[in-house]
Amino acid sequence: MANSDVRLLGASASPYVNRAQIALNVKSIDYEFIAENLFAKSELLLKSNPVHKKVPVLIHGDKPICESLVIVQYIDEVFTNGPSILPSDPYERATARFWAAYLDDKWFPLIKELRTAQGEEAKASLIEKIVEGLVLLEEVFVKGGKGKAFFGGDSIGFLDLALGSFLGLLKVGEIIAEVKLLTETKTPELLGWAERFSSNDVVKGVILEPEKLIEILKSFQAARAKAAASN
Repeated sequence: MANSDVRLLGASASPYVNRAQIALNVKSIDYEFIAENLFAKSELLLKSNPVHKKVPVLIHGDKPICESLVIVQYIDEVFTNGPSILPSDPYERATARFWAAYLDDKWFPLIKELRTAQGEEAKASLIEKIVEGLVLLEEVFVKGGKGKAFFGGDSIGFLDLALGSFLGLLKVGEIIAEVKLLTETKTPELLGWAERFSSNDVVKGVILEPEKLIEILKSFQAARAKAAASN
């Protein structure tokens, strides 16, 4: 039974929500998942996140915590049972936060652009930039992982969550663009990492299959177009 003291407002297709779900799983925290309709947001969501009005929102007792990476850090600091998510070393912790911010601010927006890119030249340019980012992350994994299974060492950590939550939509990008973005040639270590991350018990069942994500994205686009037309 879910712990009524911990609630998560979210949408199952959101990689940002998936981050919070996986972090709670890492810590073995039971929680209540409250699915949100992003076209008819609940009063609870609007009250809990009045600034951005977005998911995820973690509600611990009566305290709302917003923004996925902030939520992950909160979970790690408050729930001390289970493995640590953030590195204990200050430099490693700062480095993990830096690359997580890079993913959100610079890299993942390219994946979103790829889904709607028009023309082969535009797609090719985006694919090149996406792969360049993955090559950078391959180097981070090789240097920082020290031969371990994950960025965080032997268990899933902060940067694993930050990147791993995007794997479903990365596969969607591969399907839409008809290209492999993680490859044995350019990112062999990251390819192996992705397989280990996706098959880990704390991740299985959280990130939706790419076919389901494509279906949801199409429904979302249709609903957004209908809402725009009605306005």
